[in-house]
Amino acid sequence: MSKKIIRGFRTNMTLYSLCLIAFVAVTVPFQPLLAAAEGLVALLVILVGRRRNKMAQASVRQYMDRVSGGMDTARSSNMLYAPLPMLVFDVATGEILWCNDMFTDLTGLKDKIFETAVDAVIPDFTYRWLLDGKREYPEQFRWNDRIYRVFGALSRPEPEGGDQPTLATTYWMDITEAEQMRQTLELTKPLMAILMVDNYEELMKACPENKRSALLAALEEQLNNWAAGSGGLLLGYDRDRYLYLFEEKDYTGYTESKFDVLEKVRQVQAGEGVSATLSIGVGRDEDSFEQLFKNASLALEMALSRGGDQAVVKDRVNFEFYGGRSKSTEKRTKVKSRVMANALGELIDDAKQVYVMGHKYADMDSLGAAVGICCIARKRGKPCQIIIDTENNAAHPILRRLSEQPEYANTAISGQDAFIKCQPGSLLVVVDTNRPESVESEEMLETCNRVAVIDHHRRGSSYIEKMALNYHEPYASSASELVAELMQYLVEPSDVLKCEAEALLSGIVLDTKNFTNRTGGRTFEAAAYLRRLGADTQDVQRMFQGDLNSMIARYDIIRQAELYRDDIAVVAIDQEGVDRVTAAQAADELLSLKGVKASFVVFPSGENVQMSARSLGEVNVQVILEALGGGGNSTTAGGQADNITVAEAKAKLLEAIDKYFEN
Repeated sequence: MSKKIIRGFRTNMTLYSLCLIAFVAVTVPFQPLLAAAEGLVALLVILVGRRRNKMAQASVRQYMDRVSGGMDTARSSNMLYAPLPMLVFDVATGEILWCNDMFTDLTGLKDKIFETAVDAVIPDFTYRWLLDGKREYPEQFRWNDRIYRVFGALSRPEPEGGDQPTLATTYWMDITEAEQMRQTLELTKPLMAILMVDNYEELMKACPENKRSALLAALEEQLNNWAAGSGGLLLGYDRDRYLYLFEEKDYTGYTESKFDVLEKVRQVQAGEGVSATLSIGVGRDEDSFEQLFKNASLALEMALSRGGDQAVVKDRVNFEFYGGRSKSTEKRTKVKSRVMANALGELIDDAKQVYVMGHKYADMDSLGAAVGICCIARKRGKPCQIIIDTENNAAHPILRRLSEQPEYANTAISGQDAFIKCQPGSLLVVVDTNRPESVESEEMLETCNRVAVIDHHRRGSSYIEKMALNYHEPYASSASELVAELMQYLVEPSDVLKCEAEALLSGIVLDTKNFTNRTGGRTFEAAAYLRRLGADTQDVQRMFQGDLNSMIARYDIIRQAELYRDDIAVVAIDQEGVDRVTAAQAADELLSLKGVKASFVVFPSGENVQMSARSLGEVNVQVILEALGGGGNSTTAGGQADNITVAEAKAKLLEAIDKYFEN
């Protein structure tokens, strides 16, 4: 670079010389004496120019030498007296060439460090990151009980430098104290939990009045023993609620024990064998107590919506679930049904258009509940359409019956057409699902600013937010049961068509497996109401009739079943062509086998692998399939795995089953 600079200060005399010689050559034929004089002048100009060039170049060279010498002196001084330990080594051989005194002090080797290998002085230290063009070691480096951040750069020789080695210069920043402080701050970050006794009213009713104080004392003893030793603060702020403040260092112990306080609280019993159950909502990873309380409240709401008797942790992004294996007890009231019915009626009255949809691949419960909403909207004079894929669904018998009714002409509509027709002021009612990724049309869900959700499935980590109405009852048998209860407050019996009552009843029959699962007193009341409206049980039963081919296919699936852990029936089908309805029916029928408590059917569907799960209630299949991205309720669940083979999906399923029982 210095040679280029020096050349830049040299005057170009070539052009001047050529011009003077040309003048001399032109003058010679006419005036030789004048030409001789011009030649002398030209020679003098050329000699003077060359001399001045040499003087200018010499001056510039002297200046450059002074500057470069000062730079070298400064560089050497900075390296010797740098505030950070420095190490220079040959990248090719790993040989240490130089280090400052601060780095030598780190090693304790004094002068023995030179001409030794880097890995002999610093075990486990690699410098591939320098060759990759990075300026910092990819992680914290631990050496001699200290923690360092390591920076560095390469010095490559110039092309004219010959065989000079490539040098690596590294700078070592000791961050031990800072890291210890960071870890201390992390371990002392506050967490907030809200604890709620799920069945407080039931406990008080079942316990004699003279023993209630002892019952509450036993309950609080379990809670205090669980919180003891953490240094946290446990306070009761309502008759059935407690606030617990603790630190991050205690959180790992609680998660490793799977919040064993849930099991300990169950040991507290009132009369008639009624055991206490506890729900816990934990908020963590926030900067303020206000946000921690908000997260804890959301987590508690999630725990209750999933049936209670479990702990849910909410951080800034995700939910984590612990427990939830016990059978939930019904906590519904008709007061809430009446309130929800009035709220739904007001939403429909204010809407210009009503759309209703269920989950993808709609079943009889999803469509039955949608039909009930259409009946309510018709009674209130509002146009209503059902968003459904008329080809890919499991409710063709109901669709065929509805198509025969003039009231349902052009009622079924695709999600794309609904998206085009949707106008401001429309109401979207979502039934039989609360997960945004499961609805028939996600575009409609995003478009409509007024959304009502009616569902009975336990809430998962992903759920529809910003709802105008949320009627979520995980204790209900089906969405059809919930809608049937709402109809009692919103429509007259004479306004309900026979096919509508049968559609709702078929949804209840489907999800209760002919009133054998998840069937409470409210379920029979809803069925009796529909029966009074004209629903024919024989017609409903005919909707579930299949042909001979479907029966053969169903038993072909059952034939391939294997028992896992002695009481779990698992079927993995490799070949394509398995119908979803057939797979679900096979899972249902596997439960009729003696000793089988739960069943799983795994089968391919296009590029995905589908899973259908059923249970008699002792095994919570929703918790198992949640680990695989699925959902549902404790007795009926489904899931889908992408970019995976059937064998791999089966292996993950068995792993999830093992984890469920181990916890």
